[in-house]
Amino acid sequence: MTHRYIPISNSERKEMLKEIGVSAINDLYSDVPDKYMLEKELELPGRLSEPEVKKHVKKIFSKNKPASERLSFLGGGVWNHYIPEHVRELVTRSEFLTSYTPYQAEVSQGTLQALFEYQSTIAELVDLPVVNASMYGWGSALGEAALMSSRLTHQDKFLIPEYISPGREAVLRTYTEGPGIKLSRIPQDKETGELDLSQLEAKIGEDTAGIYVEIPSYLGFIETQMKKIGDIAEENETLFVVGVNPISLGLLKPPGEYGADIVIGEGQPFGNPMSLGGPLLGIFACRDDREFVHQLPGRLSGMTKTKKGEKRGFVMALQTREQHIRRERATSNICTNNNLYALVTAVYLSSLGSKGLKKLAKKCAGNARYAIKKLNNIDGIDVPVFDAPHFNEFTISFKDAELSA
Repeated sequence: MTHRYIPISNSERKEMLKEIGVSAINDLYSDVPDKYMLEKELELPGRLSEPEVKKHVKKIFSKNKPASERLSFLGGGVWNHYIPEHVRELVTRSEFLTSYTPYQAEVSQGTLQALFEYQSTIAELVDLPVVNASMYGWGSALGEAALMSSRLTHQDKFLIPEYISPGREAVLRTYTEGPGIKLSRIPQDKETGELDLSQLEAKIGEDTAGIYVEIPSYLGFIETQMKKIGDIAEENETLFVVGVNPISLGLLKPPGEYGADIVIGEGQPFGNPMSLGGPLLGIFACRDDREFVHQLPGRLSGMTKTKKGEKRGFVMALQTREQHIRRERATSNICTNNNLYALVTAVYLSSLGSKGLKKLAKKCAGNARYAIKKLNNIDGIDVPVFDAPHFNEFTISFKDAELSA
């Protein structure tokens, strides 16, 4: 190329324009009305040398402070947890620095084994045996869970709680709009936050594909009626979908124990950085049923043996995406997924172990309890808003508070 940074010289530009049948750049914008075209030259600064550019950019970057140096109470699906140094060190080895699909098993044994280990640890955590090799995030996992529920039941209504993450709900509505799946809210008690079971029983019917409940909820309180909700779903032949902050499972019962058919959640707190809100890691698990497995979005990594049974190997056991099978039969267009974040999760959970995860969960719950206690000493603050147990997050009312910086 002629120019170091801009690979199109004037002569090259003229040649390209001639090739597509126009004489000037402005001809490319002929469809834009004149009233939207800028009549004057842009007031842009002059060019800088390479050292000047580096100095300028460094000055801009100096305004930033990494999340690790700040206290963050945002929560809501992305959490600022400590990431052990050995996790970063292991996952940044050159053989892991790709998130792409390991198409050729014979040259992707390390990546496939890492994904198999990820699936195995999540399966043990949620108490459901089938886990896919990750989704894009909690929101996309929720959307896929609704689609999968509809495919399995051949029904078109999906029940969601009144208190749900606006972001996750927006993604869910995007997923369900095209297929025509109707979303219906289940009211929750204003005092405790718990699901109104009488309203649930009134709304559920033969046309209901699934019931979705989060534990802990988006607002932090813990739903204590999960077994009853699961029973209602089973009685009505409706799928029970549970969304989790997976760290809470160090203390709370795994969803598989109280009848969850599909479990989704956000794997970001398992060793992954906040990264300005993404990329994230969607957890997706389901029960071991042939129909469920065939409707699972994404892919499954499996362990096998050679023909003579002498060596162990890892393969892509299932890929139900449109690139591998006929498009009309694909369960999802979920593509590359987040292999690297799944690897981080596998390393993090393997390092932590069940005892470590329990200790971490206790720390989170304890810190929340401590914060609630301290905030209650401030006049005019109502905390927590809901009369319920909380795990990591809680809501605060500042209705009568007079706060100063």
